[in-house]
Amino acid sequence: MADAKRTNRLILHKTVVMVGMMGAGKTAVGRALANRLAVPFRDSDHEIEQAANMTIAEIFERDGEPFFRRKESQVIDRLLDGTPCVLSTGGGAFMSADNRQGISQKGVSVWLDADLEVLWNRVRHKDTRPLLRSADPKGTLAALYEKRVPLYRLADITVTSRADRTLDEMARLVCDTLLETRPDVLEALE
Repeated sequence: MADAKRTNRLILHKTVVMVGMMGAGKTAVGRALANRLAVPFRDSDHEIEQAANMTIAEIFERDGEPFFRRKESQVIDRLLDGTPCVLSTGGGAFMSADNRQGISQKGVSVWLDADLEVLWNRVRHKDTRPLLRSADPKGTLAALYEKRVPLYRLADITVTSRADRTLDEMARLVCDTLLETRPDVLEALE
């Protein structure tokens, strides 16, 4: 009960943007964090799918990745200009220098850092990942991981995503890290 009272006394001043590889837990942890903070949860991929009335995979197939990335940047920018919330982004969103800059100026980026084996175990049975539709999906994931991790390291905050942590534990870790390091983003009222 004390934890619930504490949650109600937290004020989110800027949008928390979850970044990281597919399978890191951006959506699941983001939802748990939003619930913990009593703020809206948004998912940039979901917003794009709603606007296009198509799945991400269909958009990739019909219009290509460059088109998708442009739309993704527009959606992220629009959401950053709205009411502070928790925003989950697609794995490639943080690769854009413009997205990274906008996120850091208007919100805060939180990298959910998961190792390759954790990621593979979480995504290997899903067919909704257009970038993994290849002859060697694990190799594709490894190549994406190697390419993207140096840019994820530029995030404002890093929280390690491990297989043995529950969603609530992850949300609490993100919340505590924000309280300790970013009072401009999350404030606890006494």
